[in-house]
Amino acid sequence: MTRLLMERLRILREENNLTQAKIANIIGIDRSTYSSYETERDTIPIVHLNKLSNYFGYSIDFVLGLTSQKKYSNSKEDIDLTKTAIRLKMLRKEYKITQMKMAKILNIARSTWANYEGAKQQIGTLTLSYLASKYHYSIDYILGKTEENYLKTPKK
Repeated sequence: MTRLLMERLRILREENNLTQAKIANIIGIDRSTYSSYETERDTIPIVHLNKLSNYFGYSIDFVLGLTSQKKYSNSKEDIDLTKTAIRLKMLRKEYKITQMKMAKILNIARSTWANYEGAKQQIGTLTLSYLASKYHYSIDYILGKTEENYLKTPKK
């Protein structure tokens, strides 16, 4: 996922004739921090990814390359941590998976997963991307940005 994300970030930036410095300014970070996302030295946090997707008017799913659908109808700009927690728990229960098993699937601590479900911690970009890909759920839906829950067009 990271190589595709790196390419998507660069392509979106270049298609819009923007510099790394301009994008960094838009999302409120240093240019070197943004550069580390494009060069795969670091993973863009959900909060920065959300600002970027809002700026371009695209879904997070599209920016991450999980779908070719650029936008969802009635999409919200803000991430809803409470809805995220509820939807993560719902997804886990839909597949009849315990917190312990979900943590093992995602290679994280059970307490970390419990923090996600308890709205105490925002889920990380790579973990969320893997979860969305594995279960074919929209990241925008999980984050409470849309009511369209399943990815319409899977990545190729």
